Parts: sequence; C-alpha cells; structure tokens
Amino acid sequence: MNFDLSDEQRLLMDSVERLMLETYDFDERRRYRSENPYFSEAMWKRYAEMGLLALPFSEEHGGYGGGAIETMIVMEAFGKALILEPYFATVVLGGGILRHGASDAQKAKIIPAVAEGRMKLAFAYAEPQSRYDVFDVETTAKKVGDAWILNGTKDLVLHGDVADKLVVSARTSGKSRDENGIGLFLVDAGAPRVKRRGYPTQDGLRAAEIRLENVNVAAEDVIGDPGGAFPVISRVTDEAVAALCAEALGCFNKMQAITLDYLKTREQFGKKIGAFQALQHRAADMFVELEQSRSMAIFAALMAGESDARARERAVSAAKVQIGRSAKALGHESIQLHGGIGMTMEYNIGHYFKHVIMIDTLLGDADYHLRRLAALGGLSNEQAH
Repeated sequence: MNFDLSDEQRLLMDSVERLMLETYDFDERRRYRSENPYFSEAMWKRYAEMGLLALPFSEEHGGYGGGAIETMIVMEAFGKALILEPYFATVVLGGGILRHGASDAQKAKIIPAVAEGRMKLAFAYAEPQSRYDVFDVETTAKKVGDAWILNGTKDLVLHGDVADKLVVSARTSGKSRDENGIGLFLVDAGAPRVKRRGYPTQDGLRAAEIRLENVNVAAEDVIGDPGGAFPVISRVTDEAVAALCAEALGCFNKMQAITLDYLKTREQFGKKIGAFQALQHRAADMFVELEQSRSMAIFAALMAGESDARARERAVSAAKVQIGRSAKALGHESIQLHGGIGMTMEYNIGHYFKHVIMIDTLLGDADYHLRRLAALGGLSNEQAH
C-alpha cells in the first residue's frame, strides 16, 4: 500500500518519536509506573505542551484539527514506548464523544481543559453482561424534572480511577440490547453516589469499576439526543479501534526489533543463534506479520473518518482481525525465540506481549470482529484491492 505523509505529519511523527526516545525507555516506564497515579503527570504536561492533547479537536475549540492519520502517528509512537498515561481514554474515547456528540457549549467548556492537561476523561460504556457489544446497556437514566437520575454498574472503565469527568452511556428507553434508547451523560467523577474501584490491568495500565447510585445529572450535561446516542458511540468506537490498531503496530515494531537484536547477539553452540536457518525463517514470519498489520492499520486509519457507517465498520473490523491474529503470532514467536528471559518481569518483551493481547480484547477481539465482518458481508471488491 502506497502511503505518503505530508510535511506536517512527518514533523509530528519526528517530534513524538524523539520525545519517546528521550524520556520513555523501559527503565523510565517502570519508574513512572511506581508513581502515584501509576503514570507520569510530568509526561502528561509534556503532551499538553506539544499539543498532543489538543490534536484531534477543531481549531475553534482550541485544537489543531488533526484527523485519524495524525492520531495513528501518535498512537504508533506511544505503542513503541508502551506509555502508561490515559491518552487513549481521554483524547480518543472521551474526546471522540465530545467531538462527534457534544454541543458547542459543552465543547467550549471541556475541550480547552482537556487540551491544556487540566482534565482527564473516561468513557464508561462496558458492563458486566455486555461483553463486546457497546449497545448492550442496562444502566438506566430516568428523567425527573429537568434532570436525569442514573443507576447501574460500569466495568473495565479505562483510567476511570483518575478521570475528572466520566462519559456514561445509559438506557433511557427500550430493552437492554436495543440500539435505540441509549443516551450519553457527563458525570463528575467525584460526584455524590459515584463509587469507583480502581485496579491494575494485566499490561500495567489502570481501569475501574464504577457504580452509579441515584446520580443526578443536569440537563446541560446530556450529550446530544438522550435516546439516540448509538450512532455517535458506534463512530467513536470505530475510530478508537483504528487508534488501537496503530498502537499495536508500534508494539509490533518494537517486538520485532528487540527479537531480531537478540538473535544477532545471543550465542549458543559457539555461534550467534541468528545464524540458524530455522530461526531465520521464524524471524521472516514475524516480519510478514508486521507488514500485514501495517497495511491494515493504515487502511483502518484511512477509513476511520468514512461517513458510510457500513464501509467504515467493515474496514476497522478487518483491521482488528489482522491485529488480533498478529498479536498472538508475533507475541508467541518473540517469547519463544527469547527463551526463558522472555518470561521475566525485568525484560521488556513480555510487557509488549501483554499489552498487545489486551489491545486484542479491547472493543472486540479478533473472533468478535471476524463475526462482525461476516455479518456485514465482508470487504467490498474496492476495499479488498
């Protein structure tokens, strides 16, 4: 696939990758993870100073008007560094809801605070019974006067324990798996009767279980149509899947490079193990997986802004299938080629493997997206070529 970046995009890529090289090696990451709140607030400020937190928002709301390609560039660089900060939760998920669903007044109030690093967001959409279906919502929102009362439990809310504001999906009408009847509500994370339980995920990030018990939400904190939010949720989660594919691509790049370097330096039977033809074949297989994933991640980024929902969904699901399969293939090969050292917490390759497996499960694993792609009729001839 021929894909050339503009001069501005190349400058962005160089700037972010330079920042990561200078400030985010594996030892620094371990130190950041030991800090409270389990990531680097100093790095969060650096992201704000560089304009990364403002990147996808429109210029009229204090952003830079970046699109899915700019997000891909940033997420790929962040994947290489295995960052711990809540960029995906705040800018891609929470910020995506604001961009596509919020009123001008809500954007003017919240986006500048996000862009300046003063506010973190989390999108509370998953529930214990919902699995990967974002439309499976049992949390309820009942209108009382001009306000809404929310009740329910949200699970696996990425960085929900450090968010200042939560974007909560709740059912205003219909049955639990209806696409209609879902609303989006802005909730102060520290509001009365909002209970949060934070916990670490397998890859070293953070998530939270959030319980809402008669939480009062004012009318001005309802995002868009209180019964018609699913198209916004669908579009934002498709864009988020494209961003996750880019982050996984960054991880794959590092996994392949780390493994190749190990093959060139590790000696056994008096020679470098990279000299053995069987291991060369396995390294070649890793390269093929990497390049296939690169093509599909680019494809997902190019299609993330597609207004035709069906075409967009087919593209991002096809990309997520490839990323999920490559995560396991590259992960297994990289660990096995390293041997026992690849299983230790002190060595970085295992941390990359954990993260790409978590990426596979976020917003639908490879099997889920394969079923979704089949239900959508697969890729069109034009997309396939």
